[in-house]
Amino acid sequence: MPLVRISHPSGKTDEYANALSNGVHTALIQAFGIPEDDYFQIVTEHLTGKELRYPESFLEIEHGKEVVFIQITAAEGRSVDQKKALYRMIVEQLHKYADVPRSDVIINLLETKRENWSFGNGDAPFA
Repeated sequence: MPLVRISHPSGKTDEYANALSNGVHTALIQAFGIPEDDYFQIVTEHLTGKELRYPESFLEIEHGKEVVFIQITAAEGRSVDQKKALYRMIVEQLHKYADVPRSDVIINLLETKRENWSFGNGDAPFA
């Protein structure tokens, strides 16, 4: 039940956005074991420097002009090892299929209780 927000630099092709989307979803399936049809994403492009802002270096990691921000809101309950595996898989997928430098993938995971989700009709299927 993750909700994924992917923000990337503007001027990219639809194929690039699809590669980001598919890469994150594939990693979620593999690392978190989500169902294949659990596919809720918001993919947006932004002007670097105006709408995407970040330091050139943070925690001794150098960032270039291809920074992609990924924010995942998911139900709580995954182990630290599962989260680390997810982060690694996302970076590898985006590097392999969208040519995003590994150092330019920034990921934020937000965890919520399962009762905080509704997928339509005002129903709360996990409450």
